[in-house]
Amino acid sequence: MTLKDIFQEFVEKDKTAELGGGEKAVEKQKRAGKQTARERIDMLLDDNTFAEIDKFILHDSHNYNMQNKRVPGDGVVSGYGKIEGRLVYVYAYDFTVYGGSLSRTNANKIVKVQKLALKNGAPIIALNDSGGARIQEGVMALSGYSEIFNQNVKSSGVIPQISAILGPCAGGACYSPALTDYIFMVKDESYMFVTGPDVVKTVTHEELTKEELGGASVHSSKSGVAHFVGNDEEETLMMIRELISFLPSNNMEDPPLTTTRDTNTRKTTGIEELIPEDSNIPYDIKQLIEEVVDENYFFEVMSQFAKNVVIGFARMGGQPVGIVANQPAYLAGVLDIDASDKAARFIRFCDCFDIPLITFVDVPGFLPGRDQEHNGIIRHGAKIMYAYVEATVPKITLITRKAYGGAYVVMSSKESGADLNLAYPNSEIAVMGAEGAVNILYRSSNEEERKEAIKEYSNLFSNPYRAAEKGYIDEIILPADTRIKIIQGLEMTANKTASNPPKKHGNSPL
Repeated sequence: MTLKDIFQEFVEKDKTAELGGGEKAVEKQKRAGKQTARERIDMLLDDNTFAEIDKFILHDSHNYNMQNKRVPGDGVVSGYGKIEGRLVYVYAYDFTVYGGSLSRTNANKIVKVQKLALKNGAPIIALNDSGGARIQEGVMALSGYSEIFNQNVKSSGVIPQISAILGPCAGGACYSPALTDYIFMVKDESYMFVTGPDVVKTVTHEELTKEELGGASVHSSKSGVAHFVGNDEEETLMMIRELISFLPSNNMEDPPLTTTRDTNTRKTTGIEELIPEDSNIPYDIKQLIEEVVDENYFFEVMSQFAKNVVIGFARMGGQPVGIVANQPAYLAGVLDIDASDKAARFIRFCDCFDIPLITFVDVPGFLPGRDQEHNGIIRHGAKIMYAYVEATVPKITLITRKAYGGAYVVMSSKESGADLNLAYPNSEIAVMGAEGAVNILYRSSNEEERKEAIKEYSNLFSNPYRAAEKGYIDEIILPADTRIKIIQGLEMTANKTASNPPKKHGNSPL
């Protein structure tokens, strides 16, 4: 065989490997409205940057005549490439090969890129579209999942880990995405559940569709499993690229700085008109955030889940920041179980990757009621306090209106370790609202006495001055100066160094 023949043979083998399960399987994938694994990777990465690993690998199973059903690559496409010029690792389940099922062999491929990502300090992105463990391999396939999960945990807090669910993700397969930092799903196309509709029907007699049990709408609004939902695959993959732009490649790098057309000294005059004079009238905190951040762009995370708290990324002075804010336009911005979980995990993520935290506070307290207490609001609410105290990144807090009781304390108060605490002149920092306080302190008084007591309590506590006198508020500012003051605070804390006492790890409330 000549050298030319050898090269030609390779070209043909290469083309065969790229066909995955073959043309018929690819056509079926297309009819289902889904892209192939390689098309997804090409869409996600910068043009012509993908370098594939283990393209010709074959499984070694002999059960159920599997030795005669071997496909190069074995149902996973893996390798590395670039997003906006930055290195990332990626692996994608290929549904055209055995339904994207996980074998011991393709698990080894995944673990290999996971280890490379960790060793080289770069984000790893998983594109899930799999029927689960390959049944013909039994415990061997399950052992593959175990190793993947093991690497997910070891990489946590070291490199960003992102999962996209672009089709089915069932059974044990769910736990790798659950161990990663962010989960993306596609509307009407992807679903996740530990036990499928058939098992649920057998055990509980509930009849549910895949969408009703674990579709994108369920996980983005009810369970809180999914962080982002795209209308189609392309939008979903573009959202991943957007998220990566805010994140450092690993925990030893600084978040990426960008240039901005916005100015650091821009006045935020729109805020004065946004916040109503009556403190019981709601307003949209997202409008305030957009007024303050660079070019009015806020990349919200988990927008449909626990809407009483808002989290997401933005830039200030070109620097990525994480934003946590109470939302007065939903449940008056109270903290409940879901909001506590949502905020706490985001705070901890930002701390992992040295992203400064900006907190906007307008909170009347924790949500009261039997359901909240019985389901552990104490335990869940403690998560926010734990996350803020543990965080050593720059922490800047602005009280825009109400800051009552324990909710004031946990929302990055001075006492919980914030570096800079600001407040508007109209802010109310107290154990509770004046009316509620008077109902306790003057419960036997007549109406006239109560009105006078409310006025007195408001003068004493329903303002930021008592807190400022004690040093719990560093500066009272006008709304128009919000952007200027926060950027000044970020500049002031840019070289912050802080560390927690030596320990194996803390015991965060779960």
